Amino acid sequence: MSNTILAIDIGSTKICAIIAEIEDTTVKIQGHGIAKSQGIKKGAITNIEHASKAIKKAINDAKRIAGSSLTSATVSISNAYAKSLNSTGVVNIPHKDISIKEITRVMQTALYNANVPNEYEVIHVLPYNFRVDEQDGIEDPFGMNASRMEVDVNIIMTQKSNLSNLKKAVRSAGVELEGLVLSGYASSISTIDEDEKELGVAVIDLGGQTSNLVIHSGNSIRYNDFLGVGSNHITNDLSMALHTPLQIAEDVKIKHGNLIETSNEVIELPIIGDEDNSNSVSLEIVHSVIFSRVEEALMILSGSLEKSGLKDQIGAGIILTGGMTKIKGIRELAQSIFPAMPVRVAKPSNKIEGLFDELKDPAYSTVLGLLLYKAGRHAQYEINFQQDLLHSKDVQEENLHDIKITNTITDVEDTKNIHIKKEKTTEKKQSKQTADSNAFSFDDLPDITEENNNPIKKLTNWAKQLF
Repeated sequence: MSNTILAIDIGSTKICAIIAEIEDTTVKIQGHGIAKSQGIKKGAITNIEHASKAIKKAINDAKRIAGSSLTSATVSISNAYAKSLNSTGVVNIPHKDISIKEITRVMQTALYNANVPNEYEVIHVLPYNFRVDEQDGIEDPFGMNASRMEVDVNIIMTQKSNLSNLKKAVRSAGVELEGLVLSGYASSISTIDEDEKELGVAVIDLGGQTSNLVIHSGNSIRYNDFLGVGSNHITNDLSMALHTPLQIAEDVKIKHGNLIETSNEVIELPIIGDEDNSNSVSLEIVHSVIFSRVEEALMILSGSLEKSGLKDQIGAGIILTGGMTKIKGIRELAQSIFPAMPVRVAKPSNKIEGLFDELKDPAYSTVLGLLLYKAGRHAQYEINFQQDLLHSKDVQEENLHDIKITNTITDVEDTKNIHIKKEKTTEKKQSKQTADSNAFSFDDLPDITEENNNPIKKLTNWAKQLF
């Protein structure tokens, strides 16, 4: 059975909307739209009206190419206001066999045990370790025989105010928020392969105004962090250092950005506010500005990796993705900052059909990850934004729709009316019986023989004949 979905990545520099058809686990892109971000800074909505217009433009372009119209979407949410905490759930297994029902119970227990702040709302509950009867490191407890099950989870949540603003912007663009996925989580889905998942890996998404760090260890994400620095900051630095307009600085970054080689070549650049004159700039200065900003960002992320306490569990090393990875030499620089750890630059998964050349760029890892998330590439037994347990098991779910709940207002009124009718019927019967017992019946008189010649009996017979 096929399902058509709309995925929207709301970034700080661009908004990308993709319409795709999912059949089983196969994803086929039907149309996409890209718009320049407005009203969004460092991953947060700063102007709902402007953000809504940009989102609507991207959606309309995707609809036009795909030839289909959708009213709900799965949307990415920035790590900017996200927060994580760990929790544990424990349940007894009364029938000794672990089913989806028991797994749901233990996941809900772990969520219940967590101390989620009032101003935050949960968007992911990700299990990374199951224990069955004291046996640790269980990959999948489904179908096992046990008397007790435990789970360790990573709960990812975001500020309610940030989520509310995002919902308003998406709704104003004409679609409802059907699903919500952390942007760093989505990027990891589209770039990590199965071997890297098993060994443990860190994904660094270097975007336009933000950078995200996600550590995958065990069965799912264990840690996520956010840095408000991206490739746009390099452009700003170049603009100030070279005294040239922002668009010219962006072109210089794309054309001459190189973190390995330096050059003494001199280029002529226009001066801000002076169209008639130009400024001679050495590419060595360009190299120095770009190198300093990228090195600073990677050093901060390296410190975050140390702070996570999971560095020893990252056997597959570091994956770099996002638009900033197009700068030449970034893998070599990252290799020097993360010594003794393999580093690779990842493009999005090529397992998606109909992938336009434009979307094969690392800058689109997040939006393609949203499609794969909807196709079932999420963490097994994750509780999503809508509080549903996501799993790939082919099981017969209990149907609760046929169970009638009798304590609704309508049912109570109906029950009261039935009781009243019964009471009235009973009262009528009792009244009739009373009336019948009190009524005077001529036949109830004692039978007096004719020999007695009773005048009352004669009167009775006379009355019967009259009436």
